[in-house]
Amino acid sequence: MALTGIQIYKLLPKTNCGECGVPTCLAFAMNLAAGKAELGACPYVSEETKAELADASAPPIRVVEIGTGDRKLKIGGETVLFRHEKTFLNPPGLAVLVTDEMADEEVAGRLERLRTLEYERVGLILRANLVAAKSISSDTGKFEALAARVKNETDGGIILMATDASVMEAGLKACADRKPLIYAATRDNVDSMADLAKEHGCPLAVKGDGIDDVSDLTTKLTEDGLKDLVIDSGARTTRKAFEDQIAIRRGAIVKKHRPLGFPTITLPCEMTDDLMQETLIAGMFVAKYGGIIVLSDLQGHSLFPLLVARMNIYTDPQRPMATSPGIYEIGGPKEDSPVLVTCNFSLTYFIVSGEIEASRIPAWLVVVDTEGLSVLTAWAAGKFV
Repeated sequence: MALTGIQIYKLLPKTNCGECGVPTCLAFAMNLAAGKAELGACPYVSEETKAELADASAPPIRVVEIGTGDRKLKIGGETVLFRHEKTFLNPPGLAVLVTDEMADEEVAGRLERLRTLEYERVGLILRANLVAAKSISSDTGKFEALAARVKNETDGGIILMATDASVMEAGLKACADRKPLIYAATRDNVDSMADLAKEHGCPLAVKGDGIDDVSDLTTKLTEDGLKDLVIDSGARTTRKAFEDQIAIRRGAIVKKHRPLGFPTITLPCEMTDDLMQETLIAGMFVAKYGGIIVLSDLQGHSLFPLLVARMNIYTDPQRPMATSPGIYEIGGPKEDSPVLVTCNFSLTYFIVSGEIEASRIPAWLVVVDTEGLSVLTAWAAGKFV
């Protein structure tokens, strides 16, 4: 729950030393509440106060990280129900499902599509993020081999899906260093899965039979010291899953119910056998609060619209997408090459630069800082000068 400036001020040392960059502790507290300052700027705040403020100011939905390195996926951290209230922060991860009973060619095809299906849109690279490796056979050897293959052939995040703790342990033996998501702790195996999560330092998914069951399990796990949790309400019909996503988000943000304050994982791959229907359901979860969305397969015609929808929904509505102002060389221009001028609204920039490249005439493109506004809007506002 976010604290007000006055609430933060009561926890500060009240020295008014000015070493934080503002003259008074009250002004510093107001900046902290507005997100314009970091608590570390105060040299006199106690460790107890730091811990108290960190806990009190934590977002209502915990941030959970899956994976390592450049492809680490961050989910959760959301603070609002609706995008226009502020912005959505961390886009959902899109995962492709592979199992230990699939033929080698089928697994290879899905992993290949995960690696190769990527698209550039307004300067951003859009791609899926994760592989969900699922044990169907309950064979520890087969699951370990599948987990090792996923680790070796991909660089994204990994979700290990098994109900038996011994099978899960075999999968972790192959890829625990990649910090996979362990899916899932249920009422039947919660203790053994929790032990694995603590032993390997991996995030843990919690699957319940409804929201109340999930709340009970997350309460038990947090009391046991586990904080990085992802929740699955267990719903596998479109209507119920949709309702649960909304109830979980409202419970965490509006009602401040901590047991629901975690990102969610959704499985359209288990809700239909039809690719088009699955894509529609996945699109619903992109808009309505899914933290991870597991797909049965990746196909260009179904993945691309999901990626674009995700990009658009998770773009800050209060900050237009902008290209850095400057002078861009296109096609190796010389001193007598034409000079063109445009705004720094990203969509306009990529349209104009694309047309210049298509013309095969070298040119200089001057991008003016119009604060991300389009040409006519910037001209009308007096910013295209």
